Amino acid sequence: MRRREFIGLLSGAAAWPLAARAQQPERIRRIAVLHGGSDRGDPRSQRNTAAFLQALQQLGWTDGRNVRIDYRWPAGDADKARKYAAELVALAPDVILTVSSTSLAPLLQATRTVPIVFVGIVDPVGTGFVNSLSRPGGNATGFMLFDYDLSAKWLELLKEIAPSVTRAAVLRDSAIPTGIIAPSVTRAAVLRDSAIPTGIGQFAVIQSVSRSVGVEVSPLNLLDAGEIEPALAAFARPGNSGLIVTASPLSLVHREPIVALAARHKLPAVYWERYFVAAGGLISYGPDQIDQYRGAAGYANRILKGEKPADLPVQAPAKYELVINLKTAGALGLEVPRMLLARADAVIE
Repeated sequence: MRRREFIGLLSGAAAWPLAARAQQPERIRRIAVLHGGSDRGDPRSQRNTAAFLQALQQLGWTDGRNVRIDYRWPAGDADKARKYAAELVALAPDVILTVSSTSLAPLLQATRTVPIVFVGIVDPVGTGFVNSLSRPGGNATGFMLFDYDLSAKWLELLKEIAPSVTRAAVLRDSAIPTGIIAPSVTRAAVLRDSAIPTGIGQFAVIQSVSRSVGVEVSPLNLLDAGEIEPALAAFARPGNSGLIVTASPLSLVHREPIVALAARHKLPAVYWERYFVAAGGLISYGPDQIDQYRGAAGYANRILKGEKPADLPVQAPAKYELVINLKTAGALGLEVPRMLLARADAVIE
């Protein structure tokens, strides 16, 4: 073999690995999604997930092409949340999206290295999930559900839409502080989840404005649907009563029974999320969660491209929405003030 031909063969052989590498398909990245208080078939969960996927696609990430997405739905079950958290971490994803405190807590117990983007967290600093909003530190960042101060708005809305209310029950998860109340109601109960500390924080804010609003508030711990009915029935008996349902995964799980009980006992009720109103609730005020899921996709994209959760600030909601159900107002004998209707982002008739 002549020297020139031999050199040509060597050059071609050296080029083969480069050509092979150039023809290799793009590496498939992996995203895990751990939901909170919703199950796979829940319309709310489907709508939020669709917003996340659409935003990802607009950023160049398509499920099945250059990214694989694994889902788990604990539906508010703490044991399932722990199990699914361990399963997803074992898959070694590039980033995890999680919804609610009940899902974020077991994830942080399972890993301190896999990047996590959260939505639906009421008080990420107070609960110890991040060091601060501006500098989260650790492996988690994301979008807080709302600031505690928002809880005061629920009681004000209750009094505005139901002026006769003088007592309000605040249904809360006592492990997660939350609360709500209406205008014609002079008494209101705050439905809370006693197992989640944020419920306590929400109730505290509601209680702090109760005297100025003219409504006496009482906490009701949210444990299971069977315990909610007798508590609400007893509270509603004196009359002039209203209800505030604070934010927690359990309130989502029991969304339909809670709305039905409020209707049965003629309780004007304020909710933290629009899907309660879509299910027949009276009024809601809270963050636009579709906007937050789009933002979560943006953070996932930045992490996939090399940024660290510790350097991405936790963001507060940019948009809030007021939703009113006029059919429910009519059934309760309430006339919704024109000024309140004019402020509504959506009205169900």
